[in-house]
Amino acid sequence: MTTVRTSVPVLDLSAARTADGRFNPDFIDALRDAAHHVGFFQITGYGARDGQAAELLDTVARFFRLPLEQRLELDNRNSAQFRGYTRLGKEMTQGRADSREQIDYGPERTAVGSAAEGRSFMKLQGPNQWPESFPQLERAAMEWSDLMSRVGAELLSAIGVALGLPEDYFDEPFAGTPAWMGKLVHYVGGQVPEAGTQGVGAHADYGFVTMLLQDAIGGLEVQPYGQDEWITVEPIEGALVVNLGEMLEVATNGYLMATIHRVTAPPPGVDRYSVPFFWSPRLDAVIDEVDLPAELAADARGVSDDPANPMLSSYGANVLKGFLRAHPETAAKHYPELAAG
Repeated sequence: MTTVRTSVPVLDLSAARTADGRFNPDFIDALRDAAHHVGFFQITGYGARDGQAAELLDTVARFFRLPLEQRLELDNRNSAQFRGYTRLGKEMTQGRADSREQIDYGPERTAVGSAAEGRSFMKLQGPNQWPESFPQLERAAMEWSDLMSRVGAELLSAIGVALGLPEDYFDEPFAGTPAWMGKLVHYVGGQVPEAGTQGVGAHADYGFVTMLLQDAIGGLEVQPYGQDEWITVEPIEGALVVNLGEMLEVATNGYLMATIHRVTAPPPGVDRYSVPFFWSPRLDAVIDEVDLPAELAADARGVSDDPANPMLSSYGANVLKGFLRAHPETAAKHYPELAAG
């Protein structure tokens, strides 16, 4: 009988390696348990400078207090990369509006323009949209993305070791131009009637590893595989909430799961801010199934079967599929041939 999990484990990343640079076996065992049974955990000791997390959340809050017309100068409907500002209630999850507004950003690169047939996802490469009148936002967000890229790479190395693989096993899909994504999110309660209490609806993430900085308001809940009960992820000041994405579920045939999670909107008049970061590979990366050790392979649960939302081994195709569903107005403008389907 599966043990019902009632909390999300907390791991100290500063204890991940021993003095000789190797991964600490105790840390690896705790990571494997959390990743396999819950798919979520929190980490401390990840190398942020003093005050960095609090400064970032404060900067995000100040941006969302700017007049709406200034935020709309960054309208994501003008971006084939789905970058920039998404208006309150205009991102969809499971076909229903979310009670949030946000900035999406990624690596600052030259837009591809056109893409070969079947590779429309390459158009996701391109520039960001940042407010010229509030340069603090770009500085804080990009500094954070540099840190999260290092943390994501370290976590993925540790996950490789936990799967009985070399610690550099997952390096190749990230080599050169990893297509990481960042969001700066403001949850608002009571202003999107069609959303009800949905801050963001139940979903799984597209990529490899997600690292979330959340404020003290709370509202994040997760549902481990095979479990009816939801777990509340209690905020820990400065900690990162980590979860695994669909690429790792595909790669491990479900030994690691892209765990379903959701956010309940805060009460009317209460603001919630969060900064999720998605450590993701190149857009053209195709993820093959891992040859797991026999004892782990025996516990692989298979890839989640949802005919309406299949998981794809092509990272770019998987993430574009998600964007088209979540941002229908932007999709119709920049990907009409795909949005029509």
